[in-house]
Amino acid sequence: MDASHVAIRHLTYKDMQELREACSEVYQNEKLATWDETTVDSLLTRFPDGQICVCVDGKVVGCAFSIIVDFDKFGDDHTYDEITNKMTFSHHDPDGDVLYGIEVFIHPDYRGLRLARRLYDIRKELCENLNLRAIMAGGRMPNYGKHAHAMSPKEYIEKVKAKELYDPVLSFQLANGFHVRKLLKGYLKGDIESRENATLLEWLNIYYTKSVKLINAPKSEVRLGLVQWQMRSMSSLEMLYEQMEFFVDAVSDYKSDFILFPELFNAPLMAGFNHLSVTQSIRELAAYTEQIRDKFIEFAIAYNINIITGSMPYLDDGKLYNTGFLCRRDGTWERYDKIHITPAEARNWVMTGGEHIKVFDTDCGKIGIMICYDVEFPEFSRLLADQGMDILFVPFLTDTQNGYTRVRHCAMARAIENECYVAIAGAVGNLAKVNNMDIQYAQSALFTPSDFAFPTTGIKAEATPNSEMTLIVDVNLNLLKELHSHGSVHTLRDRRLDLYKLTQLKD
Repeated sequence: MDASHVAIRHLTYKDMQELREACSEVYQNEKLATWDETTVDSLLTRFPDGQICVCVDGKVVGCAFSIIVDFDKFGDDHTYDEITNKMTFSHHDPDGDVLYGIEVFIHPDYRGLRLARRLYDIRKELCENLNLRAIMAGGRMPNYGKHAHAMSPKEYIEKVKAKELYDPVLSFQLANGFHVRKLLKGYLKGDIESRENATLLEWLNIYYTKSVKLINAPKSEVRLGLVQWQMRSMSSLEMLYEQMEFFVDAVSDYKSDFILFPELFNAPLMAGFNHLSVTQSIRELAAYTEQIRDKFIEFAIAYNINIITGSMPYLDDGKLYNTGFLCRRDGTWERYDKIHITPAEARNWVMTGGEHIKVFDTDCGKIGIMICYDVEFPEFSRLLADQGMDILFVPFLTDTQNGYTRVRHCAMARAIENECYVAIAGAVGNLAKVNNMDIQYAQSALFTPSDFAFPTTGIKAEATPNSEMTLIVDVNLNLLKELHSHGSVHTLRDRRLDLYKLTQLKD
């Protein structure tokens, strides 16, 4: 199923028709399809913050329902009817200690987009922000009926835990950090597939922090994945897609919030145009850019990660730009252009510099993106800092070590003077059959401000030089807030704006 936009939000009364349509497709057993207007109205009345839906292209295609309970009143031996009080949900207790999951489902037509994982993640966020000690749920075992003649429910659970058997519910819950606390017998009446067995599942909230916003709250801990890309021969667009997805998949497995690709990472595709002049071949490469952008948008949604696509040549109204895209995990995207074109880009490729300077809003704060040479111009990044930038991403491509040194040391300076994090990612290796793209040198890294809360060197992490790899690194945005107010020096705040001023002439 294709998707261009994914959103997680609270369920509303207006969603009832789409909810019923999705529900009718999910449940073949009518006894389980109980989410009618009366039932959902009761949930929304008692606990609106606990009812979450996922929308694809504006349509409700899945939900996660929950209530808060005082778990000691029920204990480990209980039934679904006891927890929900026969679907009246009168046991919901705002002063309880456990978020109890009473339902999660996804429309069958949308099950290839990993939407259930998003609902589980948002439910964990809700638990943390409500300051509840755990999430608990009774998990069905829909595949157990196929094995009931050969093994007990306990044996089935152990085989699923050992990955000897697969259960669509239990296997998924185990993969999402839940553990089985015990077996529940007679849990859900009418659940023939599970033989009315269930697992009592538990996820412990180790953070136990409060937040005013219950879901989609701004993150303070942000994980970045930086790709140090190996230039290699590629005979087709599909080979490029395969390599792109490899890195997106690998980085998303670490629950990264962002992945950064290098500048002109798709240059291997120019090999097929090597018989042309360098000016013509780069324009032939630009013909692939929109297709590659669309593939990145697809990956951003499917792997639930914000992708910064590095850069690619892009033709717009007859002019050639060095362009990249921010592809958000909700399906939205924005374009950015290299502002400062190098002499070689202007001479060999007849490139044009972009004209827009702006920060981008994301679910992990405000970010800036500057392509390679751009980072050597301090005015540019200062304008972004004045717009509230927390993280600056710099995709780059350098052929020599002295070119890399310029990018590296300027990036480190930008982190200090703008009190922000700066992530750089470049390409390595060589392209023997691509004119003007012979060799590359890179060492990707994450740089920080220089103060007591940060590494003394200003280097949080760095890759091995000239080796293909990923760099996974966490940054804490709260440290930047503390730095702005309580740092040893206040680089942004102490500027003498009575003597000088930096002005942006175009939006």
